[in-house]
Amino acid sequence: MTPSTAFATGTGLATGVGPDFGAVTGSGLYPIIGALLTITLVTAVAMLVVCAAIWAVASAVGSWQVTSKSRTGVLLAAAGSVLSGGALTWINWLIDLGNTL
Repeated sequence: MTPSTAFATGTGLATGVGPDFGAVTGSGLYPIIGALLTITLVTAVAMLVVCAAIWAVASAVGSWQVTSKSRTGVLLAAAGSVLSGGALTWINWLIDLGNTL
C-alpha cells in the first residue's frame, strides 16, 4: 500500500511517513541521520502549529506583544524546516568527503 492510498482509504496518518534514505550516500549512518531529521521535522511542525494557534488567539484578543512573539516563532519554525533540508545536503557532502580520505 502506497502512502497516497493509505490516506485515501483512511487507514492511518503514519503509514509511509519517514525520512528518505535514498538521499543519503553513506553506510552505517542511515539510522542516525534519519532519526535526527525526523526529530527536527516533528519539532518544527509542532512549533509551527503551536505558534500559529497562539498568533491567531493573540490577534483576536488584541495583544500585540504576544502576536509579535508568536509571529517570530512561526518564522523560526519555517526557517528550521528549511535548515533541516539543507542539513541533508551538508551531511552528504561530509560523508563524501570522509569517503575520499
